[in-house]
Amino acid sequence: MKETNPALAARRKFLSKLGRAVTYAGAVVGAGTLVTTQNTAAKSESGASGGSFPTKDYDWTKHRWGYGVDATKCIGCLRCVEACKRENDVPGTAHHFRTWVERYVYLEGEDKPRIDSHHDPVNIEASGSQREYRFANRYKDAKVDKAFFVPKLCNHCTHPACVQVCPTGATYRTKDGVVLIDHKYCIGCAYCVQACPYGARFFNHEKQVSDKCTWCYHRITKGLQPACVEVCPVGARIFGDLDDKQSPISQFVRNSRVRVLKPETGNAPNVFYVGLDKDVI
Repeated sequence: MKETNPALAARRKFLSKLGRAVTYAGAVVGAGTLVTTQNTAAKSESGASGGSFPTKDYDWTKHRWGYGVDATKCIGCLRCVEACKRENDVPGTAHHFRTWVERYVYLEGEDKPRIDSHHDPVNIEASGSQREYRFANRYKDAKVDKAFFVPKLCNHCTHPACVQVCPTGATYRTKDGVVLIDHKYCIGCAYCVQACPYGARFFNHEKQVSDKCTWCYHRITKGLQPACVEVCPVGARIFGDLDDKQSPISQFVRNSRVRVLKPETGNAPNVFYVGLDKDVI
């Protein structure tokens, strides 16, 4: 896509060259961490000094956001996916999502689950459009031993690998625990897409930047719920402030046997699950 802002195009071209130079020098991680630290510190000052980021009435030093998923409740209706697409202007294709839902099906006599998501070709054909999402009834004649749905999204890790590899500091972690992308600084190198162990990032070819779930940061900083949480008809998605002991997410974590995905990576995710099978990663 042709860049319509000459100044921005020039800046990205310069930063792209800088990013490649850092890579060739063998110091992507170190440089990315350094720049990220500087950028995050600059953004943090506005929050600490009275709350001008992202809105004048919000102080990101007074919250610690967390997210919960109850896989025993999810019915695979995909309203969350559709709401996220509309709310965040995600490209209307079957392969770009900030949040998605996976289906796990165990057939009788099989030890491993069959896994599909709404961007599977069979499911796309069943929906009739890349802009509509549903799961095909492909197992109607099979003997199903067990089946469940698993919503997935960015884990907003405490130690995010994506932040470490970003050569320009475009990806950073906020004071309230949300991992964001500043698209003014993103040069489209997609290092963060490759570094994420959860497949939670995608490259937006229209805007030539990386993208992902932000927990609807523009909503939660105004006291609203993320769009996916708000539309869930069964309460499978839970969101709130972990520093508030009475918040829904605090009670969810405290009263449930929660687990996180891929704890061995050291990313320390802040999306907590209940009801997962051992084969869910």
